Amino acid sequence: MHTRYALPALLGILLAFTVQAQDERPFSVEPITSFDEPWTLTFLPDGRMLVTEKKGNLRVVTQAGQQSGPVEGLPDVDYRGQGGLGDVILHPDYADNGIIYLSYAESGIGDVRGAAVMRAVLELGERGGRLSDAEVIWRQYPKVLDDGHYGHRLAFDDEGYLWISSGDRQKFTPAQDMQSNLGKILRLEEDGSIPSDNPFVNYFEEEALVDGVGPYNEIWTLGHRNPLGMAFDADGQLWAIEMGPAGGDELNRIVRGANYGYPVVSNGDHYDGRDIPDHDTRPEFTEPVISWTPVISPGDLMIYGGELFEDWRGDAFAAGLSSQAIVRIRFDGDNAAELERYDMGARIRSIEEAPDGSIWVLEDERGESQGRLLKLTPQDLP
Repeated sequence: MHTRYALPALLGILLAFTVQAQDERPFSVEPITSFDEPWTLTFLPDGRMLVTEKKGNLRVVTQAGQQSGPVEGLPDVDYRGQGGLGDVILHPDYADNGIIYLSYAESGIGDVRGAAVMRAVLELGERGGRLSDAEVIWRQYPKVLDDGHYGHRLAFDDEGYLWISSGDRQKFTPAQDMQSNLGKILRLEEDGSIPSDNPFVNYFEEEALVDGVGPYNEIWTLGHRNPLGMAFDADGQLWAIEMGPAGGDELNRIVRGANYGYPVVSNGDHYDGRDIPDHDTRPEFTEPVISWTPVISPGDLMIYGGELFEDWRGDAFAAGLSSQAIVRIRFDGDNAAELERYDMGARIRSIEEAPDGSIWVLEDERGESQGRLLKLTPQDLP
């Protein structure tokens, strides 16, 4: 074939393959509405959603797609690079106290920035709502230059503890530094105070080479790069998914006090080509349960517990950014494996289960990805 015609023909074949792959998905996709750089969603008890937009807006959204104006009373966010407004979750007793939690990037003195977590009471109204009694309960320490790898995913467990994922902020070594909470997963009380049984609460007394102002007592695990998804399975086990460097995205089973090795080890390499030793060279570090090369670029993690997709109950679903896919994962005790990958034709930023068991997905808004909110239901539903 003449090269003049080869590229269009190849693109046509790839497009046909993509359309066929999407037609073979076991779910129907219904576009609901779209947003300006959406980051995550969570469901309210009445079935409406809270959706964050990275530029600093929180919106109340109906399942029909009607959007409120921005909720009032949000903090100033440092919107640049990967920074901005991030996660939103409800307090376990939200129905009684109306408290929500927001993560976001905030600026500091001297062109530095870091993630923070705020809790506040959400007062809903006809046009949206407002936040009151706002309080910052956690901050990344220290604030650093640059604008990447905030992590700042939030989750509550069944015992009411608040979990925060904190990225390494693209600074590498803080992930192994116990005097920093970068590159860590943290466990706090719902008000931001420290549980007395966290694994490193006595670190200062046991280590003579550290000072007394480090965030040791917050830390549950260390050696993480950029954990952008956390979810608890039916047994209460926490799983976290994180972006690797050039290769080596990871799904990790989160174990009390464990060190997952970054940046000392990784199944990927530095973007500039420098080698990073693989996990199997340093057995003292905890290996990932799954490692992906080529990467999927995970942006979120959800473990399905509903009835609508009956065969999927207990499976995990990763939102894929560069892979433009939803990745289905099945657990087998302490192990896991990828089962299927569903081509979505767009960068997938967030994934959440609705009260009725349907699955709701937010596209990223970048390139051809349109920032849409999508509803997924089984193909065989009437």
